Amino acid sequence: MSSPPHPIAAPAPSHYENFPVASWLCPPHLRPPIAAIYAFARTADDIADEGGAGAAERLDALRAFRADLAAAARGAAPSARWPEVFGPLAQAMRSFTLPEALLADLLCAFMQDIEKTRDGSGYADRAELLDYCRRSANPIGRLLLHLYGVDDARALAQSDAICSALQLINFWQDLGVDLPRGRFYLPQADSISHGLGTRDFEGFRPLAPAAPPPAAIALVQSEVDWARTLMHEGAPLVHRLPGRAGWELRLVVQGGLRILDKIEQLGCDSFSRRPTIGKGDAALLAWRAFRMRRQSPAMKSFSP
Repeated sequence: MSSPPHPIAAPAPSHYENFPVASWLCPPHLRPPIAAIYAFARTADDIADEGGAGAAERLDALRAFRADLAAAARGAAPSARWPEVFGPLAQAMRSFTLPEALLADLLCAFMQDIEKTRDGSGYADRAELLDYCRRSANPIGRLLLHLYGVDDARALAQSDAICSALQLINFWQDLGVDLPRGRFYLPQADSISHGLGTRDFEGFRPLAPAAPPPAAIALVQSEVDWARTLMHEGAPLVHRLPGRAGWELRLVVQGGLRILDKIEQLGCDSFSRRPTIGKGDAALLAWRAFRMRRQSPAMKSFSP
């Protein structure tokens, strides 16, 4: 499972790095439920993605994980397999009425990732990829809004746009990682429109001596533009969240946009190199977050 880096929280090996993880900007009373959500998603991602287990074994483990989620949701005792996950999560579900369906959507997405990798299928078009993002990323944003007591339709739509953008950003950031592993997230319709098919990407490897063809670079640029548009559609949400939560979201938005900048600085060749956020970006991210205003989401950038 692939995901964008989180510009605030401590680095983690893959998926939910892009979302707030009980950082110092998070209100203290919300740190336990946010940490519980993160542990749930992190562990499920590891089941789906780490180690040497085969696809069938991973799917069986995720089904067992789903059964433990159902038990926690109804107040029953889960299995003893993941006590460090379902103990805190059950408490958070009781105390904050976390919706089981959103957590279950994450597991559905992890299972889909395994199945699509196993059968070699990709995503037909952007709509199908966004449907995956609806389950792989958007639930985290909706769970956080639930904790902050924000539930109107506009805020939910903006949160979905930000989370989907973050997921897409990581896809385009990690092309050199995902393609060799058989994970093809570039929409087939977009590839075809640039004269490319799935087989054209089979030889791409990180640090490959040959540069990707111009058509592949143009394809990545179009995907970068799409992700940036989505991020700007959701960015006004930063003005809806109270206090430190709004500031944390500003940094998340700007971190995602910064990755897009870096992909473009590489000439959109993220097949060969993986752009990342580092300590050297902290001051720029803070300045851009401070500069965010109640501007039209159609504007290209919130940076000065």
